Formats: sequence, C-alpha cells, structure tokens
Amino acid sequence: MKIITATIENLEQLVPLFDSYRVFYKQPSNPDAARNFLKERFIKNDSAIILCLDASEKGLGFTQLYPSFSSVSMQRIYILNDLFVASDARKKGVGEALMKHAKQFAIDNGSKGLTLETALDNPALTLYKKLGWKKDIHVNHYTWEV
Repeated sequence: MKIITATIENLEQLVPLFDSYRVFYKQPSNPDAARNFLKERFIKNDSAIILCLDASEKGLGFTQLYPSFSSVSMQRIYILNDLFVASDARKKGVGEALMKHAKQFAIDNGSKGLTLETALDNPALTLYKKLGWKKDIHVNHYTWEV
C-alpha cells in the first residue's frame, strides 16, 4: 500500500473511486462528470487529494482536502470533505493510512488543523475517534442551499 498526494496524472485512478463515493451517498453514477470535476480541482489547484494505491497502482481509497481559513486564529485550516475506501479494501487499514497522511499534509502545509462533518451513522466514526478526532460540542453548524 502506497499513499501519495495525487496529481492530474492520477486522474484515471481516482475516477472510479470518486464515482463510487458519490454512489455511496445516493448520487447517480456518472464517471464523466466525476472526471470533469476532479480535473477541474487539479487545474484550479483548489483541493488536495490523497490517494492510496496497491502494489499494482490500483486506487484503494482517497481523501480530499479543501483549504479554508480561520479568521479568528488567522491560520489555514483544511476541510476533510471526502473520505472513501473501495469496498474490497475496507478493514485493511486504508482509511487509517489516508487519515494519518491527511494530518501530516496539514502539518506540512502550516495548517491549524483539519475539520470534517459527517453523517450521524457514518461507519468511519469509530476510526475518527480512534485517531484522536473530537466531536465539537461548542458550536452549531448550519447550511443553506439554493
């Protein structure tokens, strides 16, 4: 297992993972749209995608980090927006390896830390707790959609 910060050269390894991630969240499969979305992230350099590969360079999982800032602390913070492990690679340490790499990426890039939000029934909750993530009980999160 190898963990890398993906580049546009890894696009075709990422597309099936990203498409499967969206299907997991009840979106219709659309590999072409997934490819276009990911390609735009690389071209605009507005996210970092950490990719786990097996010995044959097949993608096993990924996490995508979006940069943001804290005005109060005047520091960069990354939003860990996506974490996905292919079904045949689950329970093999891929998610944990991706999360640890994401932490190191944040440190290496001078970030205050990482933040994420997830569903109340997300199976990865156990992993987050195991890796020292803490549930924020001091703030409310709200969303607004068009």
